[in-house]
Amino acid sequence: MTEGAFTADTMVLFAILGMATVTYALRAGGYWVMGRVTVTPKIRRGLEALPGAIIVSTILPIILQAGLVVGLCIIVAAAVQLRLKKEYVAVFAAAAVAAALRAGGFQ
Repeated sequence: MTEGAFTADTMVLFAILGMATVTYALRAGGYWVMGRVTVTPKIRRGLEALPGAIIVSTILPIILQAGLVVGLCIIVAAAVQLRLKKEYVAVFAAAAVAAALRAGGFQ
């Protein structure tokens, strides 16, 4: 290897530093932009709707690709979490539904 050449470890380090820099810039930029925006009731409603929209846009492709069992498990987990507010119970309930549906022959 020639002197001054980048090794794989150096490239990984540069990639991680680059991703960290971009992530920080996007977060700081978002705060900077929102510090200059007048938050009207319409903008506030949009910002309040964002978390739900992000969750749906993340979960929907998983459900469409994975099928009925996964969709039902996510619905069960969400319902249990909303009702009991206990993450572990929601996960166990979803796993139990998955096991029962798989045992019943559903794919």
